[in-house]
Formats: sequence, structure tokens, C-alpha cells
Amino acid sequence: MMPFSVVRPRGLLLLVLLLWAPLASAVLPIEHWTTSRGARVYFVRADAIPMLDVAVDFDAGSRLDPAGKSGLASFTAGLLARGVDGLDEAALAERFADLGASRGGGAGDDRASVSLRTLSSPRERDAAVDLLARMMARPTFPEPVVARERERVIQGLREALVRPDAIAQRTYEALIYPSHPYGRSSTPESMAALGRADLVAFHRERYGPRGAVVSMIGAISRAEAESIAERLTRELPEGTPAAAMPPVETPPPADRRIAHPATQSHILVGAPAMARDDPDYFPLFVGNYVLGGGGFVSRLTAEVREKRGLSYSVYSYFSPMAQAGPFTVGLQTRKEQTEDALKVVRETLARFVADGPTDDEMRAARQNLVGGFALRIDTNRKILDNLSNIGWYRLPLDYLERWTERVEAVSAAQVRDAFQRKIRPDRLVTVVVGDGGTRP
Repeated sequence: MMPFSVVRPRGLLLLVLLLWAPLASAVLPIEHWTTSRGARVYFVRADAIPMLDVAVDFDAGSRLDPAGKSGLASFTAGLLARGVDGLDEAALAERFADLGASRGGGAGDDRASVSLRTLSSPRERDAAVDLLARMMARPTFPEPVVARERERVIQGLREALVRPDAIAQRTYEALIYPSHPYGRSSTPESMAALGRADLVAFHRERYGPRGAVVSMIGAISRAEAESIAERLTRELPEGTPAAAMPPVETPPPADRRIAHPATQSHILVGAPAMARDDPDYFPLFVGNYVLGGGGFVSRLTAEVREKRGLSYSVYSYFSPMAQAGPFTVGLQTRKEQTEDALKVVRETLARFVADGPTDDEMRAARQNLVGGFALRIDTNRKILDNLSNIGWYRLPLDYLERWTERVEAVSAAQVRDAFQRKIRPDRLVTVVVGDGGTRP
């Protein structure tokens, strides 16, 4: 994703306090409707600060890259702001700057996103919204810019492909998704195959209003929000509905070792595990906090780092997506300690899956997660991200209102049962970059 500048205004603390007021009927009073052209809209009115944050998500993620042209989705998203009808990239950037607005965007596996932060006063807001609408609907993709940026991306890929962390991540994704679009990665060759016509066609097909999600939070009324959503989607190309993705299949277990001159081994262990709408989401989320998502209070840290000194940092996470995203354990360790570290990781994971967390671990996890919930919505940008996820993955409108309730309801037995359904410790993929030796 491209970087997004976030301003932290003084009035934001007041916003958080208002949202948490005991008499509030909801943590975030989300309003939802559909535009005349079929885009779904999610809106939170927040009058505490005179700002508006907007995100527009499109069904234009990298899972839709054509065969042999991996990188097209990200390249298209990155070049939307490199020129529109009547404005080159410099003039477009200057217009946003003159309005005191910032924009961002990029593409992930499931979707591409465009975002805007602007003052909520009508003059600046309307001009910034109209500029963003032009950028999304009528990018010009100038040939010289395409050639320049393509070469820049290719050079960046060539540099990344010698780094152990990048090698490990790419190898890992290819092994856990051997026949699924989630496992594809861009290469210098696939980028070299991209031309302006590919970007124009991808934009025309994928940046339509049907299936798009518009998320907004700011000091505007519902009527103003409706008008903004219509203006943002009114001139988008018609688009073509994307074909259904193939199902994620369980990959065969693998242990891939790749030699590298780095002083440490980079290790990733995991498999596809959870989609965003999985009913086991909260048991897996809370359980992973105990296993490896809770930093220094997690089991993996206690076993691998604190007791044995095998790694400075070890972690685990779930990445839920439209289809089963990966469960991953990651760490770095000195090459000569690779097998010892892997042994401890595998034993710790196997015990956790078999026995689940203790009641004390669950109590601490629930307390920490619930106590930290306010930090998940303490900026407009974080609220906007939540709105986008609620809209994109069609989560309930009261998802945030009930978040702490759902966390507090998770039991140790539910965590154990969920992990046993989703994680097979003997069927995981292991990638080691650094120590290129074979397993003992």
C-alpha cells in the first residue's frame, strides 16, 4: 500500500471520549446505503474536528492479475494519480496540496483502495472530492510515466529479490497457495510485460461502481455524505464483475531450505487457515494473542526468546481475507540455532493446539485486548480502516459495538476447538532462508 499521511488533531481525543460515552447507543453509529450506481456506502458522522476522511475500495486486488502479468493491480493503483484529463502528475499533486488535502491508495490481494483526507469546509472539501473523482474515473496513464515507473518497480524488485526476508515471504506464499492467485508475486519479468494498454483495460474492467465500497467519517451531514458518494462514483467506468476465485486448497506439507549469506536464518511456518467471515474468527483471534500475537506475554516469546534465547523476536498471526488467509509463525535466529529454534516452535505450537490456553492466559488476553480496544478507533484513519473492512467483508454494522463483548465471551475450550479445526501442526509449510541445509 502507498503511504498515507495522518494528522492527529487535538480534538480527536474528544471524539474518542464522545464515542465511548456511557449513554452512547453504539461505539460507532454507522449509517449504510447504496448509491444509484450500486456502490455500497458506510458513513460515520464525527463533528469534533473539521475534517473528512474517505476511502473507496474496488474489486481490483492482485488476485485478479492475469497470468504472466503479476503486479498489474498494484501498478494500476499506483499510477492512478500520475495524470488525469487536463492535469499531469505534478499539476495533480499541486492541486491536492493547494487544497490542504492528502490522498493515498494501493492494492492488496483482495481489493484496491483510494483514500482522501480533506478539510470538511465546503469549498476545500468539494474541490478535493471532485479532484479525487476525476482521478479515479479518468486516469490517463501517460506512456512516459508508465515506462519510468515500470523501470523503477523492476529495479526495486531486483533489489528485494536478494533480501532474505523477501525471498522467504515469496517462497512461503507460493508454497501455501500453489494453485491459487494468493500465491502469485510480481517479478521483473512480469512487470516488464506490462504496457499502458494493460493498465487502461484493467482500470476499465475493475474500477466500476458495482462491488465498490465507499467509507467516510467526518464533520458532514448524511445528506452531504450521500452527495459525495454519488459524485465519487458517478463517472466511474461501468466495469465487469470479477469471476469467482478458485477455492483455497490445503497445500501439502513442505520444508524448503534456501541458502543465503545473511548471518541469520529467516523462518516462516504456516498454512492457509481463516477467511474474514469465519465463525471461528474471535476464538482464533484471542487464542493467537496467547500463542504469539501478544508480544512479550505470548507463549512463543516465553519459550523461544525468554527461556532459550533463540530469537530476539518471534510472533504468530492470522491474516483473514476473502478466502482462507494464512496462519503464520515467523522468527529470525542465528544459522547454527535454526534447528533448535524450529524444534521449540513446533513443540510449542503442537502443545497449544492439543491443549489450548490456560484459564489464566485467557483472562490476561481478554483483559489486554478489551483494555486496548479504544486504541483501535483513536484516530479517524483507524475508524476509516474499520469502516472499510466492515463494508468490504460485509460484517454486521454493530461489529465494533459488539467487539469487546465478543472477545470477552471467548473461552479456553473454544480456542482449543477452533485451533484444532484450523491448524494441523504436522501439515504445515516451513521456509528457511539463510541456513540452506537439509533437515536432520
